[in-house]
Amino acid sequence: MRHVDLAITAAFVIPVEPAGVLHGHTVLVDAGRIVAIASPEVAGRDFLPRTRIDLPRHALLPGLVNAHTHSAMSLMRGIADDLHLDDWLRGHIWPREARFVTPEFVYDGVLLAAHEMLTGGITCCNDMYFYPDAAARAYQASGLRAVIGLPVLDFPTPYASDGDAYLQAGLAARDAFKYAPRLTWMMAPHAPYTVGDAMFDKIVTFARQLDLPIQTHLQETRGELEASLAATGETPLARLDRLGATGPGFVAIHAVHLGPGDRDRLAAQGCSVVHCPASNMKLANGIAPVIELVAAGINVALGTDGAASNNRLDLFAEMRLASLIAKVATGDAAALPAAEALHMATIGGARALSLDDRIGSIVAGKEADLIAVDMGELADAPVYDPISHLVHVTSRERVTDVWICGERIVRDRRLTTVDVAALAGRVGLWQQKLA
Repeated sequence: MRHVDLAITAAFVIPVEPAGVLHGHTVLVDAGRIVAIASPEVAGRDFLPRTRIDLPRHALLPGLVNAHTHSAMSLMRGIADDLHLDDWLRGHIWPREARFVTPEFVYDGVLLAAHEMLTGGITCCNDMYFYPDAAARAYQASGLRAVIGLPVLDFPTPYASDGDAYLQAGLAARDAFKYAPRLTWMMAPHAPYTVGDAMFDKIVTFARQLDLPIQTHLQETRGELEASLAATGETPLARLDRLGATGPGFVAIHAVHLGPGDRDRLAAQGCSVVHCPASNMKLANGIAPVIELVAAGINVALGTDGAASNNRLDLFAEMRLASLIAKVATGDAAALPAAEALHMATIGGARALSLDDRIGSIVAGKEADLIAVDMGELADAPVYDPISHLVHVTSRERVTDVWICGERIVRDRRLTTVDVAALAGRVGLWQQKLA
């Protein structure tokens, strides 16, 4: 009989890969990793856990992966709603960032976002914002797994004076935290229209030398695509492909408006796309061609974008929106079924972030990033298909428990790693300043 740290038995265990639902099975965890998924009979015969948890009305599934967000911008939630993207950025967001964004702002904003994400079943996020060293400290304090983007722009901000200064500051942050077990890093040029060719050449060089993936906002608006075609005759993606930025580690965020040959480029280079349906809708940017991307064999993940544009860091909502939008866009009620939406929010996100060998599915050998979702509430009853139920019926409020590397971060809907009252006080002070 093998001694293990933890045995979790749930009404439904949803591995994601392989697809399907295991009824009444047990997930065994030791030293932070999944060691087996077994029937209760086999688990009781072959394993002796130090801790047993029985969840007779829950689904146990991999932690959700938020493949794109700007966590610190949670402090700007709802500050400038119902505006066009350009007006939102230039008239409201960028002026406030110039005045108020500091390491302290980022630390508190990331903690606020981590609280929201963890209690909503998100165990890993992909962040892109200023002061990544402050973000790293906040992620470590919260316990959330994070991929931290090293931001690069060609214009000055309080964080850095020019592209080279952004690179230096970002790489210094990575060096300071490169051995943190739950943190990984990406190069994060903001967008093709804010970063020039010379700086992209440097980014590609560092990415190849340091084995860092590249993420960037890409063709979020029709205007971005049309301006590029008018100026150079090539799409922004074609330009980045020419500069050597694309490849299996390249993450195209949004990709709402694809131009001639773009889908084939993404597929040929093994790139991933992050679909952000709520943000795309709220800023009226359009509907991303997700069904075409999936049909072409392109890995598609789900992201919330930041709370300043989306208002919520809620992947349960994004899963449902992604499925519904795909049906409306194609006129096909069978498009993007619930299982595919769940795949995008779990292993699809892990694959986009080059973490699919570690997280994203309940498989022996992977790290134990798990969430328990209460499926027994009368308001949600009855449950015929647990996977469809997770996407189309339940919500993040039904998440009761969260484990990262086998550590119980959320217990009975309460985050155990953060002083919530103290954080709420600091958030109130930031609100007074930003308002």
